[in-house]
This record gives sequence, structure tokens and C-alpha cells, in this order.
Amino acid sequence: MGEGRKLILYPIGRVCNPHAAEDASSWDGNSGWEEGTAEIEIDAAWAEALDGIGEFSHIWVVWWLDRFEEPPASPRVHPEGRQEMPEVGLFATRSPHRPCPIAITAVRLQEHDGTRLLVQGLDASPGTPVLDIKPYLRRGDLIPEATMPDWLERLWRIHDEEREAGRVGR
Repeated sequence: MGEGRKLILYPIGRVCNPHAAEDASSWDGNSGWEEGTAEIEIDAAWAEALDGIGEFSHIWVVWWLDRFEEPPASPRVHPEGRQEMPEVGLFATRSPHRPCPIAITAVRLQEHDGTRLLVQGLDASPGTPVLDIKPYLRRGDLIPEATMPDWLERLWRIHDEEREAGRVGR
């Protein structure tokens, strides 16, 4: 796509209430989202497009990072702004500050009722535009031989320790 050409995206729905069991207004998009639930309301015009989706245990949710309008300040970042992590290219991270703010998350589909989807593990805020829904396919989407850098394994251990410390302190 050349310079000056527009790309127009139309949402098919919106995230209604991330972490339905909690106060959604306090949700910061970082803590506990893997276990939290969210409701997605799909526009009525697309109701029939959801036929059969309830037969899948997991789906991909493609959504727009609508709270991040500024392009990234640098093409290299420390993951999550943590200085103890190595500086890597933006595309090697899940940073929300992206040149094209499209996000995709694999989530557990807990319930499908009409145009409402109840999902677990969506890292989006209330009101976030949903661009597409796709079924998660064990054949094709699951890549058993996938590898990750050591810094990401370290970062996940830090997350686990921080969560455990948060639970102990309560």
C-alpha cells in the first residue's frame, strides 16, 4: 500500500466489560487479564456470522488498540519498559505502542449467546473496537516447535513472582 492511501476498518463489535466479575473501571489492561473474563458484543448485522462459533473452545479476537494513538517513539524498546530486559525491536514485543495498532489475542470462548461472546483471557479495555473473530484451530494455529528468546522466559518468571507476591500480600 503506497503513501497517501487510506485503509478503512469497520469494527464488528466492542468489548463491553473486561473482568466481568470485577470493577471494569479499575482494570489497567495488565494485571490478571489471562484469568479474567470479558464480554464482547457483536453488532446485530453480524449475528448470523456467529453461527457455529460456540462449537469452538477458543477463538482469536482481532481488535484495535484505540487508546494508543501516538506512534512508537523508537523502533527499539525494553519489553514493558523494564530496564532489566534487553532492548529489542518493537516487533519482537507485544507493546501496545505500534505503527499500526492492531492486536490479536487467543481467548477461551466460555459462552456464545446471540451476539454476545463471553471470553477468558482478553487483554482489551471496555469499549475497545473488535475488528474480527476467527476460530482457533488446533491444526495450523498450534505450533509445538515454536521457540522464544530467553528474555521472554525471564519476563514471564518475573510476572509469576509479582502475581504470587500480590496474592501473598492480600
